[in-house]
Amino acid sequence: MEKKFLIIQTAFIGDVVLATAVAEKLHQFYPGAEIDFMLRKGNQVLLEGHPFLRNILVWDKKKEKYGGLFRLLQRVRREKYDHVINLQRFGATGFLTAFSGARETVGFDKNPFSFLFSKKIQHLISKPGIDTHEVDRNQMLIAHLTDGIAAKPRLYPTTATRQKLRQYKNEPYICIAPASVWFTKQYPKEKWISFLKALPDTLTVYIIGAPSDASLADEIIREVGASKIISLCGSLSLLESAALQQDAMMNYVNDSGPMHFASAVNAPVTAIYCSTVPSFGFGPLSDRKFIVETPIALECRPCGLHGWPACPLGHFNCAHFIRDEQLLRSIGI
Repeated sequence: MEKKFLIIQTAFIGDVVLATAVAEKLHQFYPGAEIDFMLRKGNQVLLEGHPFLRNILVWDKKKEKYGGLFRLLQRVRREKYDHVINLQRFGATGFLTAFSGARETVGFDKNPFSFLFSKKIQHLISKPGIDTHEVDRNQMLIAHLTDGIAAKPRLYPTTATRQKLRQYKNEPYICIAPASVWFTKQYPKEKWISFLKALPDTLTVYIIGAPSDASLADEIIREVGASKIISLCGSLSLLESAALQQDAMMNYVNDSGPMHFASAVNAPVTAIYCSTVPSFGFGPLSDRKFIVETPIALECRPCGLHGWPACPLGHFNCAHFIRDEQLLRSIGI
């Protein structure tokens, strides 16, 4: 009888993308297995058309946090999974994992319910000289079922998605994703403007992002004044954005979700790091990748594992010290 797996990752978009590496690895070792994936509402569009996933379980954390969780728990218990693999360190999904009724439950030791798991793995944050990528951390949870080598994350844009995007791919183009949830992860607007002004006028540039990023994109376009800079913010789904990135000459991104989209479709990417650093374990995984960060060492950097709503010291030099030529270099300009 084939195995039944449930992967749990109800955090942010980038976390879900990186978690697809677990599905890839499980499918590699158990090609006939039934693999389900639990995520938060809104992120399910990323996994549309995924060939290895049977069911997508959606948790509406905003509308029905606890009621929805208990309904999911009932469904999970009915499924009688062989293995529930929890990639998170938070109590809600830890509770669901512990009481899932699965034959084996696996998660990180930092989860408050890990003492009830069948197997718990030490969660290691990278340190100077010891860089552990998030996909490698996640792989530790299934190493006893597979091996110690992590797969790459992968998204599967559908044929319909590719057809929709053909209109944007008639000539060479680059994509930029200028926004981030966190101020200290977002390359400043004036720096994006300076970089775009340095590009050839003949090069098409697509700005991608959420509907909430449209005003930033419009400001950038207005300041640059180039006719070939087009905002697609809010016009594309998450999976469509990834499919557009796939055929770009280059994708310029912050340390945020669009960087992981690029990794999951093996698109060329230039990742700009302001307050954070790649050694935290969230760097790009594409075959063609470039890291851009301040060339001047700063004692205050990194200032945290994630981001801040403002620079703690008020100067944001980790972004302002980056030069246009560092970004231009990745496309040979």
